[in-house]
Amino acid sequence: MVRNDYIPFPSEILEVIKHTDIEYTFRMAFRGKVKPGQFFEVSIPKYGEAPISVSGIGDGFVDLTIRRVGRVTNEVFEHYVGNTLLLRGPYGNGFDLKNYKGKELVIIAGGTGVSPVRGVISHFAENEKQRKGMTLIAGFKSANDILFKEDFRNWRQKMDLILTLDSGEETAEHKIGLVTKYIPDLKLQDVNKAVAIVVGPPAMMRFSVNGLLDRGFKEENIWVSYERKMCCGLGKCGHCRINDTYICLDGPVFNYTVGKTLID
Repeated sequence: MVRNDYIPFPSEILEVIKHTDIEYTFRMAFRGKVKPGQFFEVSIPKYGEAPISVSGIGDGFVDLTIRRVGRVTNEVFEHYVGNTLLLRGPYGNGFDLKNYKGKELVIIAGGTGVSPVRGVISHFAENEKQRKGMTLIAGFKSANDILFKEDFRNWRQKMDLILTLDSGEETAEHKIGLVTKYIPDLKLQDVNKAVAIVVGPPAMMRFSVNGLLDRGFKEENIWVSYERKMCCGLGKCGHCRINDTYICLDGPVFNYTVGKTLID
């Protein structure tokens, strides 16, 4: 029997975790191979579908962290534990953990950009012997916008964590300023061998990568995630095409040597 990749499958909502008023994580029943950084198409009949990054991977489930911003996601928020959503996927090229094992790792994430890289952070937080030093710089607009608060409390014990807010007062838990402010002061054993991941809004990613390059990182040791205009997930509709590259197929995760050429 020929599989039709356009046909979604039903998945039960196992848990709903609220982060902010407009951002929830839906823990969906799923068994199969999936990498951090990949995405699923979440669909609701009569409303459409939306690509959602994998924010967590576990035994028999995947986490999909969803922001309530449109017709499809508004309707998703009307579903609760025990309800069913339709999924297609996983799609795309995710983060390959072997690229970071045994190395110093720096992860820079802004806002919802923490979601696609959360699986990488969690893996190396729980498997400290698989990497050398690790630094996470994560930025949010305000304290009310912070996602995965329990995770951050755990990660703080496992790595160098710099949690930043765009405004407000500095506390023991978070600093004030953009993530780029803290790149020059990164403490590294050997910048020539260190690796980095950058995920977030386009401007934040651009300036963060430039900051890493100025700090001495090699282009080939930096990975980025572009989630530009992904639609069908199969490279058929062309919405995410840049030159000969389809973000939904060839990405959304790219080594920067390739990602720097993807100018929209």
